[in-house]
Amino acid sequence: MSEKEQVVHLQVDETGQRLDRYLTRTLPDVSRSQAQRLIREGLITLDGKTVKAGTLVKAGMQVVVHIPHAVPDDVLAQPMPLDVVYEDEDLLVVNKPAGMVVHPAHGHPEGTLVNALLARYPNLAAGDAARPGIVHRLDRDTSGLMVVAKTEAALEHLRRQFKNRQVRKTYLALVHGRPSVPEGIIEVPVGRDPRQRKRMAVVVGGRLARTRYRLLEDLHDYSLLAVSLETGRTHQIRVHLAWLGVPVAGDRVYGRERSARRARHDMGLERQFLHAWRLSFQRPGDKGMLELEAPLPPDLEGALAVLRGPAQGV
Repeated sequence: MSEKEQVVHLQVDETGQRLDRYLTRTLPDVSRSQAQRLIREGLITLDGKTVKAGTLVKAGMQVVVHIPHAVPDDVLAQPMPLDVVYEDEDLLVVNKPAGMVVHPAHGHPEGTLVNALLARYPNLAAGDAARPGIVHRLDRDTSGLMVVAKTEAALEHLRRQFKNRQVRKTYLALVHGRPSVPEGIIEVPVGRDPRQRKRMAVVVGGRLARTRYRLLEDLHDYSLLAVSLETGRTHQIRVHLAWLGVPVAGDRVYGRERSARRARHDMGLERQFLHAWRLSFQRPGDKGMLELEAPLPPDLEGALAVLRGPAQGV
């Protein structure tokens, strides 16, 4: 067992309860919201499969719960630069730089987006104390747009839109190779890799995951894609594109180290080429749609310039 998490094995003793309710009854230190979050993140399995919080359990079923190392609630406020691209009384949208973790976790207690947010907005208290205002996440080495709620009402409004798949998120991804067709939909289930718990994988019994992609530019051994998420599973784009046979350039986890070495050699790329490019959603209080776009940061723009060559420029 990893020192960074607690693993609990349970056998259901009676039939008919929702999984999240069963967990809060059986594990008094786990609240219902915590149980639901662990289920969403694929850290709880029922008979070896990831399921929904509302799944009804039956006597004899085996439940495995992976509880990450606890993060203190008293998160430190740290002044750090924030690229705020939109703000009103309900929410803000930031352009997160690559290399920044979204919220404190084991191994990253500070220097995160949440630490920076608390320094700029001391009264930010929407949602979980360790993740105030956070509605969705981006991987550490993924740059781009993220929405943050300032109030509980805005948090719930945004959560409903994410749950109902009403938020439109489009990424720019540079991949090794070229998809067999220039436009398509990837629909295969994603769950925790049973062999490596820190990784996700395409697994039987995983959660429904649906990704659209469209070829924007053919760049010799690489392709620039516009990728839209219709579900929001952990590492979904990276897992789906690797499964398709076109891993994200520079991805050390799903493209493996060989991919990262090649990206460094070909264009000086030091991280995965994945950028949350466009974001649109309905603002709280019937204030209309908000549609935003964040240009590629210099490191990714520079990588494209290398591939395009001097004749095409940036």
